[in-house]
Amino acid sequence: MDFGLTPEQDLVVDTVRAFVENELHPYEDEVERLDDVPAELAAQIRKKAIDAGLYAANMPEELGGGGLDPISLTLAERELGRASYALQMLVARPSNILQGCAGDQIETYLLPTVRGERHDCLAMTEPGAGSDVRSMRTHARRSGGDWVINGTKHFISHADTADFVILFAVTGTDDGPRGPRNRISAFLVDKGTPGLDVRRGSGCVSHRGYHQCELSFADCRIPADRLLGEEGMGFELMGEWLGASRLTVAATSVGRGRRVLESTVRWAAEREQFGRPIGRFQGTGFKLADMATDLEAAELLTLLAAWKLSRGRMTDQDAAMAKLHASEALGRITDHAVQICGGMGLMQELSIERHWRDARVERIWDGTSEIQRHIISRALLRPHGA
Repeated sequence: MDFGLTPEQDLVVDTVRAFVENELHPYEDEVERLDDVPAELAAQIRKKAIDAGLYAANMPEELGGGGLDPISLTLAERELGRASYALQMLVARPSNILQGCAGDQIETYLLPTVRGERHDCLAMTEPGAGSDVRSMRTHARRSGGDWVINGTKHFISHADTADFVILFAVTGTDDGPRGPRNRISAFLVDKGTPGLDVRRGSGCVSHRGYHQCELSFADCRIPADRLLGEEGMGFELMGEWLGASRLTVAATSVGRGRRVLESTVRWAAEREQFGRPIGRFQGTGFKLADMATDLEAAELLTLLAAWKLSRGRMTDQDAAMAKLHASEALGRITDHAVQICGGMGLMQELSIERHWRDARVERIWDGTSEIQRHIISRALLRPHGA
């Protein structure tokens, strides 16, 4: 077993870490204060990411992307996780679902998104359909040569800055082993299409500047050729995206956890009480040990899943384990960090309180911790017929 990185992977880590420290960290306080990324700053970061070869690193080279292998991409995501989400998402990794584009969709959506000329968002979650995705009510029906869409989506990340929506909607029902179930399809819907309304959603304590939006479709008519992939195959496309996105959540959780651990260790080494550094007291030192151990386990699970993915062997269970442990570990690590820093841990002078707030959502989006446990337990029981 060789746990070492290749020279190319070391270069990826060094390049992304330098970009994060030089181009993203200096603007975190401003974004936190404004709860927004000024358009000029967003354009500046995107351009620098493109110039540095970091943009669309998840897309194949033949499409103009970075073509990083799964392990290198996971390492890059880990380093990007050390920055504010509102800033690191500008070093965009377009949705891998777009590789399902065909015909005119390639020139209209896929390639411009890889080049950074257009930006996508993905609309899946609804007020009544979160973990139970198949219960979504947004539907699309055929009308002549078009599709007509009606329904509502919420918690749609960065839809306010996207140029088009990758939309999942019900297009019929199928007979399943447990009775009728919704048949889901994917569509490409341009912002500005009549009948589509995008508005800022409720404020969130996590990831300020990275906005959640509500999308309403009222007799929104799109051409038939905006169907992405085959009709009724949206759930399969969704599954491909979720595996990759859960691995991304795990990797960014590890990166953020590393940053929090490093700053907390410095605090515990420099802060003195009763004549010695507080890290020398077991109440603090043992917390640091738990944080480091939790983080090491999360990183190993994440890289193991990426290694399996690189060999075509990653299962839903692998991605779920990585996402579950890394996101839960980040919650424990940031909570320990607040406790170690005491009152100052809750003050805005330190970044600890921000990381603590930001960590909370990682256990919810891209599949809650409960859903990950369901996936894992189901995989364990399935061979026994249970």
